[in-house]
Amino acid sequence: MNRIFGHSVIISLCGVLLSACQSTQNAVDTVRIKYAEKPESQTNALIYCSGTENCEFERINDIQIVDPLTHRVNSEAIREGIVRLQGSSLSQPNPLYLSVPAKQYEVVIRFYPISQDRAEKLHVIHQFKANQRYTFHMFRDRSSRTGSLLNVSAPDPLCVDLQQEKRTIRRFCRPYNVLTGLGEFVEKKL
Repeated sequence: MNRIFGHSVIISLCGVLLSACQSTQNAVDTVRIKYAEKPESQTNALIYCSGTENCEFERINDIQIVDPLTHRVNSEAIREGIVRLQGSSLSQPNPLYLSVPAKQYEVVIRFYPISQDRAEKLHVIHQFKANQRYTFHMFRDRSSRTGSLLNVSAPDPLCVDLQQEKRTIRRFCRPYNVLTGLGEFVEKKL
């Protein structure tokens, strides 16, 4: 009996320590980001993501931003001053945004529309302009509910709007294919 109780105590203690480590890592990364932040430049573009409980920037060009396995912010992105905090800590929903010089970039974003276990990735190449705010906003397109019973019963397609300031300038949708499941994100004409 004492042995079972001892194992239970050890397992409980390990669980507490693991969660404490994760929150400690978040706190350390938060401080590192705040310390490395530079004043906003009028020549930079600001890039946000929204629409889901959590979204992460995986990379911009060749610079890794958030690691897909550990969900920790890359130290090079912090040193470069690319990563910024929207709120007060990394434990808040969608806490990061990017501040980058105006030019063309390939941006890879991971959205988590259902759970932290399943990411939807979007790769976009776009020319970002100076002194502009861009937002990648994920949503379900509920307007395409026409056709056969099979098409109507399929899940609504996932879409991501790229908004410049408040205006949608590009839209990417991932339609549901009845035979194969979800397809790839494809740009739609606006």
